[in-house]
Amino acid sequence: QLQLVESGGGLVQPGGSLRLSCAASGFTLDTYAIAWFRQVPGKEREAVSCISSRAGTTYYPDSVKGRFTSSRDNAKNTAFLQMNSLKPEDTAVYYCAAAWDYVCNDYMLSTDFGSWGQGAQVTVSS
Repeated sequence: QLQLVESGGGLVQPGGSLRLSCAASGFTLDTYAIAWFRQVPGKEREAVSCISSRAGTTYYPDSVKGRFTSSRDNAKNTAFLQMNSLKPEDTAVYYCAAAWDYVCNDYMLSTDFGSWGQGAQVTVSS
């Protein structure tokens, strides 16, 4: 059974940092692309990062480029999202998602990913 478990959300002041973790079980992460999406009430899920299984290609939208960084530790079967210089508009529930042998791209959709974490609330507020 494929399972992703997230941790690391919380409350942070504007300009602060958080790191989200996504631990995988039931499969090995190295052949899966890992994406991070976020969602606020009433809006579609928005992709904020992706790291491919092969060649380590990454994707970031302009809204987070230079502030968010995806990484993976295949030995620990865990992926990470480092978020720096956080802004109030980054407030959302963040989800990690996995897709087998997927290449990250500018047009990816949440429906491209079959396995999802439970979500982690990130609140950026003073």
